[in-house]
Amino acid sequence: MAEWLTLAEAVAAHVHPGDHVAMEGFTHLIPFAAGHEIIRQGLRDLSLVRMTPDLIYDQLIGAGCATRLMFSWGGNPGVGSLHRFRDAVENGWPHPLELEERSHSDLANAYVAGAANLPFAVLRGYTGSDFPRVNANIRSITCPFTGEVLAATPAVRPDVTIIHAQKADWKGNVLLWGILGVQKEAALAAKRTIVTVEERVRSLDAAPNACILPSWVVTAVCEVPRGATPSYAHGYYERDNVFYRAWDPISRDRDTFTAWIDRYVRNTRDFAEYLQLQNQPSAQAVPR
Repeated sequence: MAEWLTLAEAVAAHVHPGDHVAMEGFTHLIPFAAGHEIIRQGLRDLSLVRMTPDLIYDQLIGAGCATRLMFSWGGNPGVGSLHRFRDAVENGWPHPLELEERSHSDLANAYVAGAANLPFAVLRGYTGSDFPRVNANIRSITCPFTGEVLAATPAVRPDVTIIHAQKADWKGNVLLWGILGVQKEAALAAKRTIVTVEERVRSLDAAPNACILPSWVVTAVCEVPRGATPSYAHGYYERDNVFYRAWDPISRDRDTFTAWIDRYVRNTRDFAEYLQLQNQPSAQAVPR
């Protein structure tokens, strides 16, 4: 059953060095606050999985938290490369990063398989693809009914999944709306699930067929207003496009990146202080 905790308490209790960690959210509801708390607590040797790693995974990789990444696309949306990600792959800084690349359809199906407690996912998506040459986990299986040869890939079953949502009630039932990715499937596939939300409410006032995670599949819920910033939360705030563009020069240089991560993440108490610092004129001391 879900337990209301501070974000610092939830990460300390439920994310451990060496864990397999999924942090999902598509276009909006990306759990930046939780990613910052992982950096702040100095967690290491994490095996990260995310369908579309963007800035928060660039920050986690550059901060030395990750040694492995499973993904299906990576980049700074609308801007370009993830420079900390590239530096880790190409130069081993701050240490080497092992990669497992899969397709979007593969990872989506792998989360579904994990949520269903199945050992693998089956799909047609790799027909004619060179993916099996770079990923030995992509195997072939013959359908016992039609004889069709299909691709089979291992299910994704994270130790902990972390997502952001709009709101949760006092019992820990969580409501998401707007563009959804694989948050529900990733949560159901995980051993533990941490959800940060914009607000705690007495009633979800959920529409029929709304995407609700019941309290019994959630381990910890944390109230973190603006916890998806600089991505957006539908119905609460817009995407900070200025920050996405500014991240490119910040992340290109190791020293500039380290200065930024030290000032705004490692040396802040929590995400609220980070947001306060970002809104101060002195934030211009580091390019943004």
